[in-house]
Amino acid sequence: MDTSKKMAAGITGFASFLWLTLSAALAANQRRLVFNPCITPEVESPRSTGHRTRPIVLRAKDGTRLSGWLLTPLVPGPRPAVMYFGGRSEEVSWVARDAGKLFPGMTVLAMNYRGYGQSHGVPAEIHMIEDGCTLFDWLAALGQVDAARIALVGRSLGSGVAVQVAKERPVHSVVLITPYDSILAIAKRRFRVIPIEYMLRHRFESIKYAPSLKAPTYVLRAAQDDVVPHSHTDQLVEKLATLVGDDTVPGSDHMSIPYMEATQALIASFLTRQFKKPVATPQLPAADTPVLQAEVGKEVGPKPAEEAPLAVPAADTMSAIAK
Repeated sequence: MDTSKKMAAGITGFASFLWLTLSAALAANQRRLVFNPCITPEVESPRSTGHRTRPIVLRAKDGTRLSGWLLTPLVPGPRPAVMYFGGRSEEVSWVARDAGKLFPGMTVLAMNYRGYGQSHGVPAEIHMIEDGCTLFDWLAALGQVDAARIALVGRSLGSGVAVQVAKERPVHSVVLITPYDSILAIAKRRFRVIPIEYMLRHRFESIKYAPSLKAPTYVLRAAQDDVVPHSHTDQLVEKLATLVGDDTVPGSDHMSIPYMEATQALIASFLTRQFKKPVATPQLPAADTPVLQAEVGKEVGPKPAEEAPLAVPAADTMSAIAK
């Protein structure tokens, strides 16, 4: 074999070695590529100006601890409710702080995923969806919640959670912030020479479930987004069966969009309009639904004297998360 052929063979062999090494590294570290758990709280001791703010801990029957906040309106009585699902690197305490602007007059449940904030465990797509469904059941069973009016709000990675939970539960409406067609599609775009479809376990294929969504869905895009290119949002929007709005927030990017006043005003306006519409009686979870164990912390801030006490189901009557 002449020198040129030997060099070509050597280069080919080295390239193959690099390809195999990179493929193996991606397969082994895919959890880190999809999830980036943030443990440090964005806001210390958050408090909503328009809600009673209480830290809450939900424990699964396997002992896994999920932590977050339950926010109830100052006006008593059954109220519409919202569940919030955060992004890849997001700790959700800021939602408790901004809930007065985002979700006026609505009960809010903002829970950190497993491995995020003070929640225990390890994040995974299957756990996020299962937990989301069971948390929905728990929220619907609360006395101060109008079970026929529960909306989901999902940001970035959380948009994929919201879509799948909305497919499984009688959700009233959905807000998707910087959503994508699938994490698999984004990964294939980023790692073009790697057979990522054979390795990726956490695919979040929203585009597969979009046609079956029955709840009115509102999409918000960032003006500049180098994390979720608009082409990936376009693919999802084309498949959404009940799209009622698709807006771009001026001056926003992927990281800043949820905190901007314009974004929060758009979300508050959309949900307020949707909740005013008449709805049919929802199908509540069956009696044999597993049960969550809950610990509710003390309210943050002063409690109005005329306000009724918070009605939280006893620990042995709630549903257990199988995350």
